[in-house]
Amino acid sequence: MAFTPKEFLNTTGIRIKKGACVVIVRTEWNTQVTQALLDGCIRVLTEEKISFKVIDVPGAFEIPFAIKNDWDSSRNKKPSAYIALGCIIKGDTPHFDFVAKAVTDGVLQLNLKLPVPTIFGILTVHTQAQADERTGGIHGHKGCEAAITAIKMMAISQFNKRRK
Repeated sequence: MAFTPKEFLNTTGIRIKKGACVVIVRTEWNTQVTQALLDGCIRVLTEEKISFKVIDVPGAFEIPFAIKNDWDSSRNKKPSAYIALGCIIKGDTPHFDFVAKAVTDGVLQLNLKLPVPTIFGILTVHTQAQADERTGGIHGHKGCEAAITAIKMMAISQFNKRRK
């Protein structure tokens, strides 16, 4: 059975301003998983006719810097949202705990400081099998979910700007 994002989350009726753009920041680490996440994101954004660009970074730890750097260097055309995509698989050392906490805290800080949403599409799993279950397996597709979340958060952001 083919998985489609519309099976579990609906964007029907959500209106996004014309010209909305999403920046996806994806890690190079665990490329098989992050490529699947990216493919899901792109599928949803393309279906919804939302433009996007992709920035690749070495690892999850670098995601917050890349997002902040992109925001600060975007002069004329600011993005409407960011999506952080990565996969951190637990190993035998505490490295997993440090990286997972740092990137989670970094994305939280971006959500509090930037005037646009940053979506957390980073898998923190114990095994490759768990990652596979979250990229089109029994736990859905977290890349698709991240794009749908970005669309919903952009709509909330637009609504709040209109109320002011």
